[in-house]
Amino acid sequence: MAKAWMCISFLIFLYLSSERNFTKVNAEMKTWCVAKPSSDQATLLDNINFACSHVDCRVLSSGCPCYSPGNLINHASIAMNLYYQANGRNYWNCNFKNSGLIVITNPSYGNCYYQYT
Repeated sequence: MAKAWMCISFLIFLYLSSERNFTKVNAEMKTWCVAKPSSDQATLLDNINFACSHVDCRVLSSGCPCYSPGNLINHASIAMNLYYQANGRNYWNCNFKNSGLIVITNPSYGNCYYQYT
């Protein structure tokens, strides 16, 4: 419940601080895009395919730091974030048919660093 409240509060903050009705994320705040935990497997796979058709996803290749853990939610989150960062870090570039979530906590883990530009 606390996570949901924080997410809602953050979204309200983004809305109130945007210049154009919730399309720009505050430029001073570092943000990343990740897959919503409630996303189904088919959606996650679609997100990976879409994002990786537009950005370089080699970081997800076997043997690379972000390959492990090799599950769809982690791979989708990394691919979605690569797309989000490359395309202007705005709300619409993290929507992914309502399966993306903008976060303010760096989701990097181990040797896998989520890109921030």
